[in-house]
Amino acid sequence: MLRILACVGLCLTMAACGGLPKDVLNPVAASSLPPDARPVKIFVATTRAPNQAEPDRMFGGDRAKTVNHASMVVSVPGAHKTGEIEWPSRSPGDPKINFVTVSRDLTPPDAFFDGIRKAIAAKPAADRDVLVFIHGYNTRYEEAVYRLAQIVHDSGFKGVPVLFTWPSRGELLAYPYDRESAVYSRDDLEATLRGIASKTGARKFDILAHSMGNFLMVETLRQAAIRGDGRFGGKLGQVMMAAPDIDIDVFRRQLQVVGQQRLPITIFVSKDDKALGFSKLVWGSTQRAGAFTVDDPEIAKRLEAMNITVFDLSDLKTSDRLGHGKFAASPDVVKLIGSRLADDGGIKGRGATIGESIVVVGSSLGSTVGSVAGGVVAAPVKALSGQNPIAVDEN
Repeated sequence: MLRILACVGLCLTMAACGGLPKDVLNPVAASSLPPDARPVKIFVATTRAPNQAEPDRMFGGDRAKTVNHASMVVSVPGAHKTGEIEWPSRSPGDPKINFVTVSRDLTPPDAFFDGIRKAIAAKPAADRDVLVFIHGYNTRYEEAVYRLAQIVHDSGFKGVPVLFTWPSRGELLAYPYDRESAVYSRDDLEATLRGIASKTGARKFDILAHSMGNFLMVETLRQAAIRGDGRFGGKLGQVMMAAPDIDIDVFRRQLQVVGQQRLPITIFVSKDDKALGFSKLVWGSTQRAGAFTVDDPEIAKRLEAMNITVFDLSDLKTSDRLGHGKFAASPDVVKLIGSRLADDGGIKGRGATIGESIVVVGSSLGSTVGSVAGGVVAAPVKALSGQNPIAVDEN
């Protein structure tokens, strides 16, 4: 009973964050944008079915039989505060102070990859990269689009952003449905990534996944590795995992396959992630990878041997009351993500900068900025390093 009450209480806390206008994807005239507005073009691949009941939302939470594609342009206001999404209270929003949609178009599959190819070709050689963003549980289509626009803007990413959005209901009590939708989307995500690697002329593509989107992403990378090409022809670059909502034992097994690829993997964890606490209760008190930490430099060294870097954001305070979206809500962290995308050598290879306020065990990052406490990062427990593959000490 106490568990049920805890779940209900947390659901009510999370529900308080709703109330977005339903028609924020209705475009405003490009001529209405102020001079300091900054448009972000996003290419979309989705396993969501078109939203027949609310067509202004484009895609809903039902599962499509085939992958759908779109292109979006979202304007970020000049008054934007890093780490925030300035949602309009009603539609149409004011482009001077709100994120607004400038254009939205459905595209066939060939036009999707061709559009990315043309956008890549228009970039300087050093910027011909793709960032693929995979959202988490309880996320509507418009929320995923605006979140990626915010990340691209705030991180300073100069390449081409791609959103892979899967059929989340965008409802608090639809967790089991969302989980199955993530599983449903694995093959289509792999096909999308292979198309980006082979059809667009991109120098490389990086992946940023959040929450349950990490389960979809890691499962996809695992099956790609089993097929014999886990690096996608050498085009897969950085893999960034924010608050991964994955059972810690499952994650350990996944890494036994994915870790062999020695992909540069960055994991952002936080012990105060209330959403992952909810997930833990749903799954019968099974620890989630994004909230599992332990202070042990030896474990960090084993992770480093697998090319995995872990950042503990537990002491970082943001406007995100649940502590689940710190990767995007913290100006320091979102800028750190941008610097990781911009440098193939990774964060540790460059040393600390003013925005890199989280310390990594065994590295030279010693600068503490803002509200992030100094000290060593809490790396995930033994499970992540492959040590002790059966028993896991959760203490």
